[in-house]
Amino acid sequence: MSTPGTMFVMYLTLACLPALSVAVAVSPAPPPFMSCTDFHCDREREVQLTTRQWQNIRTLFTGTVSPEQERNRIRRAVALLEVYAGNITGTWRDLPRNRTGEGSQGQLDCISESKNTTTYLALLHNNGLLRWHDIEERQVRHTFVFNAHWSAVIRDRISGKRYAVDSWFRGNGYPPYIQPLQEWKSGRRFDR
Repeated sequence: MSTPGTMFVMYLTLACLPALSVAVAVSPAPPPFMSCTDFHCDREREVQLTTRQWQNIRTLFTGTVSPEQERNRIRRAVALLEVYAGNITGTWRDLPRNRTGEGSQGQLDCISESKNTTTYLALLHNNGLLRWHDIEERQVRHTFVFNAHWSAVIRDRISGKRYAVDSWFRGNGYPPYIQPLQEWKSGRRFDR
């Protein structure tokens, strides 16, 4: 007959064992996804990441201990996903902002950038890599009458604070800016 103390020790022993008996389904690579390849996302192309590419992304999130740290890792993951997708879709040519203008091969505007970034964030979220953030709908700001600008958005699960994840200001493969959404909506310059 076991006593309450004995049962506690047995539970503690089982809880402290390595997770050898627990099978966790980890996807070797996410399913194919569509990526915008031009202005306004008029054209898209299917992207399939390799197991190795996805493992590089997964590794970025190992040991994430805070929302701030996760936002920094999101920046790095989006940059790397831009490189991987860009090599398949031709958007490796994408320059910051709209430097080369509409119609230039591989050049994205803020609509396409925000859609692609939201897709990347969904890949991270759907594969359990985001512990501290949820993905929200894209947001638009109007700093001038005819100047609409779009961004992907995440929300901190702890504080509820929302952040713009804006990759349009930087070229392909550079970490996007992440800024509190209200500051982004006001057109405040980025700190980093």
